[in-house]
Amino acid sequence: MKIAYIITRMDEYGGAQVHIRDMTTYLKGQGDEPLVLSGWPGKVSDFIEHLGIPYHEIPDLVRTIKPLQDIRAFLQIRKVLKEQRPDVVSCHSSKAGLLGRLAAFSCGIPVIFTAHGWAFTENVPQPKRGIYKLIEKIGGLFSSHIITVSEYDRELGLRAKITKPSKMTAIHNGMPNRPEPKRTKLIKGDAVHMMMIARFGPQKDHATLLKALTEIKEKNWVLSLVGGGDNSDVVRLTDELELTDRIKFLGEREDIPELLETADLYCLISHWEGFPRSILEAMRSGLAVVATDVAGVKESVEQGKTGYVVPHENIGALSQVLKELTEDKEKLAKMGEEGRKVFEENFTFQHMMEKNQKIYKKVT
Repeated sequence: MKIAYIITRMDEYGGAQVHIRDMTTYLKGQGDEPLVLSGWPGKVSDFIEHLGIPYHEIPDLVRTIKPLQDIRAFLQIRKVLKEQRPDVVSCHSSKAGLLGRLAAFSCGIPVIFTAHGWAFTENVPQPKRGIYKLIEKIGGLFSSHIITVSEYDRELGLRAKITKPSKMTAIHNGMPNRPEPKRTKLIKGDAVHMMMIARFGPQKDHATLLKALTEIKEKNWVLSLVGGGDNSDVVRLTDELELTDRIKFLGEREDIPELLETADLYCLISHWEGFPRSILEAMRSGLAVVATDVAGVKESVEQGKTGYVVPHENIGALSQVLKELTEDKEKLAKMGEEGRKVFEENFTFQHMMEKNQKIYKKVT
């Protein structure tokens, strides 16, 4: 099967970009014919091209709404689709999701949109939320099928009347498996190494994490923050809270699995999410997870078993669970072991890919 993937940019290691990288790599290995279209080429598109997966740059495809440029991007996508004639088109991210669906529909090609968390989800500020809801309703008219990455997002999409129930399916993200790391048992005097992997920006709530950690300064912990973007506000807050000697900024990294194997506890504190892949990576690495209770997060983190979900922007609740896990290292380790089991049973890449391929076949 020839499958065209369309995404707004491929120059950063975000969840959607890694999703496409892994899916196209798998499909090529199976003998299928994946190809990728995007604006903003970069490290991820370089990776897939190196594997021999065709990549087509769409020069006018950008994230911001620019009507004339968007029209040019639509025409550029349509031109590639008419030349390549894929069996199905799979669109990812809001802008590429709309333009890609319109272009595929105009060519008579079945098209699927994967919502990696709706852009109109809870805690996204207005007026953006209303604008994106309207965009997704328009996009729904041109979709052969829509995949959401959580049941939460499926229900949210149905309440917003994006499309009818028979055309929307929830498929949880999945990650390629790795051997379970052999962890050194933490003893009483060891510092608990916390880690958060997230791009610095409006979506992530580093501030609440730092403020919660100030309430347990007496405990033995260190924190590594991994991710690209402008971290100046977070660095400034770290200085103001006198946490500089406890927190490391590691920047954007490509060795995430190896980094996670050096940590003891994973944190993902956010304003909004879809179904975070980084949580699955942490569970795969045998880490307990503490995350904000937004969107589909609690569909992966089992409360009190593999970690904790805490209310949005609740500094007290977050500091309490972090205090508990820094004090009870046996519980911390046990939660990590349980997380690894849940990952293997529910969130491997193979589970996800088989379900996606059924949708591809259904629409063609």
